[in-house]
Amino acid sequence: MTIPARLSSFEVQKLIQQVRENIRVRHYSLRTEESYVHWIQKFLRFHSFRNPIHLQESDLSKFLSHLATYQKTAASTQNQATSALLFLYRNVLQQDLQWIHNIQRAKTNFKIPTVFSHEEIRSILNQLDGTTWIMASLLYGSGLRLMECLRLRVKDVDFHSRQIVVRDGKGARDRVTLLPESLIVPLKKHLQRVQSLHELDLNEGFGKVYLPFALQRKYPNAHSEWSWQYIFPSSKRSIDPETNQIRRHHVDESVLQRAIHKAIRICGITKPGSCHTLRHSFATHLLESGCDIRTIQELLGHKDVSTTMIYTHVIKKGGVGIKSPVDTI
Repeated sequence: MTIPARLSSFEVQKLIQQVRENIRVRHYSLRTEESYVHWIQKFLRFHSFRNPIHLQESDLSKFLSHLATYQKTAASTQNQATSALLFLYRNVLQQDLQWIHNIQRAKTNFKIPTVFSHEEIRSILNQLDGTTWIMASLLYGSGLRLMECLRLRVKDVDFHSRQIVVRDGKGARDRVTLLPESLIVPLKKHLQRVQSLHELDLNEGFGKVYLPFALQRKYPNAHSEWSWQYIFPSSKRSIDPETNQIRRHHVDESVLQRAIHKAIRICGITKPGSCHTLRHSFATHLLESGCDIRTIQELLGHKDVSTTMIYTHVIKKGGVGIKSPVDTI
């Protein structure tokens, strides 16, 4: 069978579908899927849809060099593109060519995370109210990532034990983190409103939430049960693109992102902060209060303690923890 030199539009679509299927078999996140598809499509367009089987190491390097030289992409972005292309060749095309192992990844720079002070955190939270205040308080008070917060389900919060179970977090790992005492009453009141909304959906013939993996087949009625509902549901129902069913998904991430950015601007904070800065602040403030690094690692869900160690650089006053000689004159 002759292998075509260039891919037709139909062949490109077929290849992309194979990429998606291979990703889903490995239970990668939807964000990873969209990211890999994006870079593979960009790679194909860059080489005028030449069949990737016919491309060599130099062609791959040329594309990555283009990203770094002309598009000025960050090292982490370039490494993401590299991972997508390696996935294409190894897992989709089944091409374990020798030159694939020679591909060098971009060297990432060491960056100290931005951290808000206690006063800055207080002023930001004072600018928020309702649902956005609860979500932002969980990011700072429990060390959650933005999407971990949005994907929380009712069953994941244990008020009695004062803890939150993060399901299928980054790296497909579950973990347990703390539930702040100050959020118990507001969160319970919030859940009462959410439950009323869920009951309204059920009365109108809806109320079936998305379930991951094969849970829908394992627990046929779970999708309409209260315990499986999102804690922070969207204000509107929408069509699930995979099943075409009308569901109420979790609130969009841009809701909290916009609220945080607006609060930072109103407070006059000049630091380049975001939702993730609240998580950085959580870890740094725990470390400053004397919490041991291993406990913080577990609360954050870091696989390696070296990732958590970056916060030790933040709490050193004066950059290196010493006094400048000019201050001793």
